[in-house]
Amino acid sequence: MSYEVRGNILGFEETTHVKITEVDELFSTMTDTNNQDISFTIANPYALREYSFDLPSDIKVLLDIDKDSHVSVYNIVVIQTPLENSTVNFLAPIIVNNDTKKIAQAVLDPKHHPDFGMAESIRSFKTKEA
Repeated sequence: MSYEVRGNILGFEETTHVKITEVDELFSTMTDTNNQDISFTIANPYALREYSFDLPSDIKVLLDIDKDSHVSVYNIVVIQTPLENSTVNFLAPIIVNNDTKKIAQAVLDPKHHPDFGMAESIRSFKTKEA
């Protein structure tokens, strides 16, 4: 599915349209449709942990989100070998309005979300589940 990027994806300001392809229940890929060399691995945070936050009002406006909107949330993953050493950025979620086909990256305030890190190891969640 193709989406219009509203605002910026941090460090990739020229990315304006992306395609999201689900790999499995945890992972998907997000690829710049104008530059196939730019691709992100993204994760469904709810498959790893409890993850809730108040959506910033500027993101709601950018994405035309209201109480009836169908919204998905992903987090960017930095892939490492072995996979369990990969890290997830929970402080800068990718927000998707599935109704309008628009996405944006929110930046959460770490003071309000002390349990969320910028580089949390997937290994730490596997350990907690065991």
